[in-house]
Amino acid sequence: MARVLIVGAGLTGSLCAALIRKELPRPVHLAVWDEAGDSGGRMTTARSPCNPESTVDLGAQYITCTPHYAQQHQSFYVDLLALGILKPLTSPIEGMVMKEGDCNFVAPQGVSSIIKHYLDESGADVYFRHCVTQINLRNDKWEVSKDEGPPELFDIVVLTMPVPQILQLQGDVANLISKCQRQQLESVSYSSRYALGLFYEAGTKIDVPWAGQYITSNPCIRFISIDNKKRNIGCVLVFLITPESSEIGPSLVVHTTVPFGVTHLEHSTEAVQELIFQHLEDILPGLPRPVATKCQKWRHSQVTNAAINSHGQLTLHLKPFLVCGGDAFTQSSFDGCVTSARN
Repeated sequence: MARVLIVGAGLTGSLCAALIRKELPRPVHLAVWDEAGDSGGRMTTARSPCNPESTVDLGAQYITCTPHYAQQHQSFYVDLLALGILKPLTSPIEGMVMKEGDCNFVAPQGVSSIIKHYLDESGADVYFRHCVTQINLRNDKWEVSKDEGPPELFDIVVLTMPVPQILQLQGDVANLISKCQRQQLESVSYSSRYALGLFYEAGTKIDVPWAGQYITSNPCIRFISIDNKKRNIGCVLVFLITPESSEIGPSLVVHTTVPFGVTHLEHSTEAVQELIFQHLEDILPGLPRPVATKCQKWRHSQVTNAAINSHGQLTLHLKPFLVCGGDAFTQSSFDGCVTSARN
């Protein structure tokens, strides 16, 4: 049985695992490794430490489908909508730029539910806190080393992490990348930003007419979303087994501008969080202090320049097979990741 390793438990990696399981004619052993503590990548959903039912999307906020991809990726949208993993975005997002024929969708259970769905479909063995450090050739197999534990052998390796992390890999892989391939990889660039998730007590009212808003007049904040309102799920009573049932408080996420993210990239998250709070007070004066927060640094937020002439993936070695994929080879969107996973 062939052993296949996918590095990265984001959208491309999880969907790639599901497609391999579905389309390969023979059984394979699938493993997915990710250096983070949970799946999602840049489609991650954080939970309040005070109430796990209260969640906030720290990465992608909603999915925009163009008429072109509505046809090309129809089966993916149909499946996710039928399962209730996606639903149409009906809540008001102020400042959103809409093009004719575009449709927007939200994930009621958070965007990471999309990734969890595909990982479940794949049946892969998923391992977190597995940071790949080296890849070496050993008797027509890939010996993959991580920061802890012994190396493991695989017949096929798919790399879906950000390109700078691929370029930092040690071992034979560093010498197997051709000059042309290295130029393609080095041509990829990303924006950087912070996301701050805020969780509030039950009964907290955030009295604004919108569920999300794009900000154009603030040097720090670019986007604000009241996540439960964006998903149109409200703050409703949730009846648990325990008698201490209570209402879920609202959750809010703030995305910074790219210039702010770049300027403060190496600053402590505590200092950055306090700066974001100060700017948020200018936009939403009187907003109460949250009961919990989650500050996320996105060093590799969205791809600003994709790898040239890559068509969704870059094959680094044929036998044994080693390939790179992800939005770095298409575009930073749901459909970009689907295109990469299919290729």
